[in-house]
Amino acid sequence: MVESLLTVLYLAHMEFGKLDTEDLNTVDFRLPPDNPATTRLLASLAPGATTKFFIGCAKWGRKDWVGKIYPPKTKEADFLDHYGRHFNSIELNATFYRMPSVARTAEWAAKVNPEFKFSPKFPNQITHMRRLKNVEEPTDRFLKAVSGFGSTLGPLFLMPHPGMGAKDLERIDAFLGYLPKDVQTVVELRHPEWFSDESISQSLFAVLEKHGAGTVITDASGRRDCLHMRLTTPDAFIRFVGNDLHPTDYTRIDEWVNRIKAWKHAGIRNVYFFMHQNEEVHSPEAAKYLIQQLNLHCGAAVPEPKFVDPLTVESEAVSKKKGTVPKGKKQQG
Repeated sequence: MVESLLTVLYLAHMEFGKLDTEDLNTVDFRLPPDNPATTRLLASLAPGATTKFFIGCAKWGRKDWVGKIYPPKTKEADFLDHYGRHFNSIELNATFYRMPSVARTAEWAAKVNPEFKFSPKFPNQITHMRRLKNVEEPTDRFLKAVSGFGSTLGPLFLMPHPGMGAKDLERIDAFLGYLPKDVQTVVELRHPEWFSDESISQSLFAVLEKHGAGTVITDASGRRDCLHMRLTTPDAFIRFVGNDLHPTDYTRIDEWVNRIKAWKHAGIRNVYFFMHQNEEVHSPEAAKYLIQQLNLHCGAAVPEPKFVDPLTVESEAVSKKKGTVPKGKKQQG
């Protein structure tokens, strides 16, 4: 029963905002303007302040990355070691499906460098099964567990059940108030009601600001309403859901780089950007392109992921960006 429920949750995550390829040409992929409150927040910062960039994917346990960014014959036990050599952060969805132990998170932290950041998602038993109601005990266990990350702990990722709307704002308010003040949390809301009614949106963001919680901005093809462009802290947390290196993935990334460049100039503190693809096998290519553009236009100085066969992989990525896949063409990385 529990395994079947987890399967349903996993499939729901995978399908969020997904469109068929033939429908992509009907989508307006332009980024909306910054929310006026975001503009005010950015105006209050020190222009030119140092911005830190944390770029990654949603999981490291990808067997189909063996021979791509993991060396051939890499064992699953060594996947995180290799992931940490390519990326400096991860949106840790594994903790959504299974409550970790403090020993496990400490073990994970020991496999990466001290500058790496884990952004663990609150377990589904807290957010989806109990919908943030009567969850003090599992929340305490989760907070103890993630303490094992030590200095590698990034923002905690809170995604309330997608069915939770405006009627549940008090419950979200109470849950955020229960969390320790020194815990950084970002919140992703998926119920359309949060974005379709301006008064509801303002009430939501006021609650997040009251608790010092950040927002998650999700860029998914079929849910443009989640692209709310509202920052409640001097940090940006972006979830980008691409379409398997479709040409629009690259133009969308280009738009994000331009927006982040403006935010960096204003003095934004941290940028967390996590790459998703419908087929996650393609996430490293999209993340590499993002990092290249951030380094070029924003001075991010984030190390690029290294591919086992960079000529072939980058040739395919460049060809898909152009909308063609010529045979035998290779491009220097």
